[in-house]
Amino acid sequence: MTSPFPVPAPPGPDTPVVDALPYGFPLDLSTTALVLIDMQRDFVEPGGFGESLGNDVSQLAGVIPVLKGVLGAARAAGLLVVHTREGHLPDLSDCPPAKLLRGKPSARIGDPGPNGRILVRGEPGHDIVDDLYPVDGEPVVDKPGKGAFYATGFEAVLREHEITRLVVTGVTTEVCVHTTVREANDRGYECLVLTDCVGSYFPTFQQVGLEMVAAQGGIFGWTAPAAAFLAALATASAPALSAT
Repeated sequence: MTSPFPVPAPPGPDTPVVDALPYGFPLDLSTTALVLIDMQRDFVEPGGFGESLGNDVSQLAGVIPVLKGVLGAARAAGLLVVHTREGHLPDLSDCPPAKLLRGKPSARIGDPGPNGRILVRGEPGHDIVDDLYPVDGEPVVDKPGKGAFYATGFEAVLREHEITRLVVTGVTTEVCVHTTVREANDRGYECLVLTDCVGSYFPTFQQVGLEMVAAQGGIFGWTAPAAAFLAALATASAPALSAT
């Protein structure tokens, strides 16, 4: 019987390993994708949904330059890169009332803002920041919820490219990143979260959210700084580059 889950191949003797918690993460370029979660103006720039909730969006600014370097290296190595965007149809028919009406933000989903209607697909604020903008051929997954798998074609993209391991980045750590990693774990994917390429509006949530991923022997996945991932990526890329 064929397993319904992706089955990560055991690492070969020459497979580079990322120095990660709780232990090394094998980096096989052919089965690994870099995922950028919701690096949108509505979350990381003033005037968007993040700020409407009372958050200091500058807390996320440090993620962008580090992630930009990781993105460039991943592209050079030939990794599949997938971007996600959280947002809703213009008529908000895919936005449940429990989400639309929760809390007391200064502006709700669908309300006008400096970057167009907040968290609405097709508006400037819904789009990805310029420094991390997708290039031709990089899938962009539009999602109505916090997780990348719910009501999207994300898993179909991964299966098409025979991906079994995800290097996860983006915002926010404790919400969309965590939800996606948990969804991926339940579906059999192995996830490495880059600690300085994810961000939260709350430093405590950032710390605890990352600790939760790698706790209990890696209950949801692995964590590592970008430098550790880049070091392993350079080793993995060297044979491929020398063969071209």
